[in-house]
Amino acid sequence: MNGIYALVIEVPNSIVIDAGVLRQLKLEKGFYVYVGSAQASIEKRVARHLKKTKRKFWHIDYLLGTEDVSVVTVFQTRAPKSEECKIARLLERVGTAVNKFGSSDCRCRSHLFRVESYEFLRDWLNELGLGRLATCEKKAGVSG
Repeated sequence: MNGIYALVIEVPNSIVIDAGVLRQLKLEKGFYVYVGSAQASIEKRVARHLKKTKRKFWHIDYLLGTEDVSVVTVFQTRAPKSEECKIARLLERVGTAVNKFGSSDCRCRSHLFRVESYEFLRDWLNELGLGRLATCEKKAGVSG
């Protein structure tokens, strides 16, 4: 399936990552959401994101390759690529943007946002019409 996905990521301790051209980024402990698109196969793109060892190509590869950082669940919806930036702009209203992360090919401030709570984010994404990606439900480390 093609469309838009949102990775819900847990950073259990504050970290500093080397994110390629973004240089070093400090991320506070908490939950983050990364919005992306896959116009060929969300399942294959997400499977790549879930691998710890891979060639680092996107900003998100640097974050997800970090020890102890994990994807707790994935939300998705069938939508055109243009919806990716629309969702990122909406996330900016409810989360704290990590400047320029994942948005080098568009005009968005970011595609990665720190959020206050997983439960709020889950409900908010559901209201936008994103549902859990079935292949990732067993990997979810957070209830609900």
